[in-house]
Amino acid sequence: QVQLVESGGGLVQPGGSLRLSCAASGRIFSINAMGWYRQGPGKERELVAGTTSGGSTNYADSVKGRFTISRDNAKNTVYLQMNSLKPEDTAVYYCYFRDVPGRGYWGQGTQVTVSS
Repeated sequence: QVQLVESGGGLVQPGGSLRLSCAASGRIFSINAMGWYRQGPGKERELVAGTTSGGSTNYADSVKGRFTISRDNAKNTVYLQMNSLKPEDTAVYYCYFRDVPGRGYWGQGTQVTVSS
């Protein structure tokens, strides 16, 4: 059974920073894609940032220049460094892994609240 465990969410003031982590445990094949999604109040879940095994990355326009995704393949872990946070970044953040055979796995979600 594969589990993704997220950490690093919390309450931060506008302009602040947070770093999210997501680690996979259990029997998992080689991970191809890793990513972070978020779902704000009354909104649909959206892709925030993604990275592939080849090292390419992509970001939502709203976070470009502020967020950075990175991965540690040896630890089956993905990170999201979030800087210059805004109130509109408030959401539940979910990590997502897709293995080489194409199976997808979701984390349980971690709350990020940006408020003064």
